[in-house]
Amino acid sequence: MHEEIDLNSLIHILMGDAVVLDESLDLDLGGYTMRIRSNQLPVIEQLAAYFAHVKPGSAEPDIEILAIEREVVDSKLDFIDWAREPGKTGRKDAYFDIPGARVVLKVRTGMLFLQSETALIAAGPCLQYDNQVINYINSQYMNWLQHNGWLICHASGLEINGHGVGMAGLSGGGKSTLMLNLLENNHVNYLTNDRLFIRRDNGGVLARGIPKLPRINPGTIVHNPRLHGLISSERREELLRFPAQELWVLEEKYDVHVEQVYGPQRVSTEADLKAFVILNWQRDSAQPTQVTSVDIGQRRELLAALMKSPGPFYQYTDGSFHSDTAEFDEQSYLDALHGVTIYEVTGRIDFAEAENQLGHLL
Repeated sequence: MHEEIDLNSLIHILMGDAVVLDESLDLDLGGYTMRIRSNQLPVIEQLAAYFAHVKPGSAEPDIEILAIEREVVDSKLDFIDWAREPGKTGRKDAYFDIPGARVVLKVRTGMLFLQSETALIAAGPCLQYDNQVINYINSQYMNWLQHNGWLICHASGLEINGHGVGMAGLSGGGKSTLMLNLLENNHVNYLTNDRLFIRRDNGGVLARGIPKLPRINPGTIVHNPRLHGLISSERREELLRFPAQELWVLEEKYDVHVEQVYGPQRVSTEADLKAFVILNWQRDSAQPTQVTSVDIGQRRELLAALMKSPGPFYQYTDGSFHSDTAEFDEQSYLDALHGVTIYEVTGRIDFAEAENQLGHLL
C-alpha cells in the first residue's frame, strides 16, 4: 500500500484536468436514485440510450457517478490481481486499496474505477468500453441492495404470469438462450440477465433484477429469428458455417434491448419468487432432457451454480471492501430459498424440450 496516496490523489489520477458538464442522467432504481455526469455529452447520451427502460430519477440523488472520457490512464499504482472464479482463466480485474477507497483496473481495457463512500469515478475510453461503465453503475445499485438485506445470485430472472422465476447454470450453459426463448410468450416478462437478488419478505421470497440488458453471444442470435436484426445477414451466414462447438463458445457480445425486440411493458423490476431453475445439462450427453424438482438442501452442490461473489466493487457499510478470499455462506442461500421450488434440468441440451417441460411446470 502507498501510504502517501490519499483519496484526493486517486481522484486526480483518474480525472486529470477533466471538466464535468452540468448535464446529467438521473435514474430511479426503485427507492435508490443515482445521478451520472461526464466531461463528454456523448457519454451521457450513450448511457441514456442504454438505460431508456429505467424510470428517470426526480428526487435528489443518493449518489453521483462520474464517467470521465479520456485516454487509458497509466496510474502507476501497485495493483493486485483479483482471483478469478473457478473455471475462469486469464487476468480480468486488479485492485489497489487505501483505507476507505479502492481503485479497480480492468486489465483487458485499461479502464479505471474508483470506489469509495464519497467519490465514484469511471475513467478511460468510456464510449468504447461503455459496457464496463454500465456494469460499474449497476455495481452501485448492487451494493445498495446487499446493504439492505438482498442476496446476490448468479442467475437470470423472469416474471411468468406474475411469478418470479430464477434461472442459473454454469457460464456458457445456455441460460440466456433459454430465457430469451421463453420471452416469446407474452405472459413472460424480463427481470434480469445475470444478477438476480433475493430476499425473504412477509413469509415469501422477493426477487429483484438490475437494469442490465441481456448480453448474448452469436450462437444465441443465429437460431432465433427475432434476434437476427442484431447482426448483418452476411455475418449470420458466416456464423452458420462455424462448427457447432466453435459457435457455442464464441465470445462476441451483443445487447438485447428487450422492449425494442419483444415490445413495451416487457421489463419487470421485482416479483414474488416461486421457482428456481438450475441448468445442469451437457452438450455431449446421450440422456434425454429432463426437468425434475429437487431438494436443494440435499443437493447442496447445486448451490455453486447460483451463488455469486459480490466482487471487487463491493464496499461494506463500515467502508471496508470485499476480499477475493471470502467464502460463500451457503446457509444464507438455503435460508433465502426456503419454500421456493427448485428444478434441475439434466440430460442433453435441448432448448425446445426444456421449454416444453418448463412451460407445463411454470
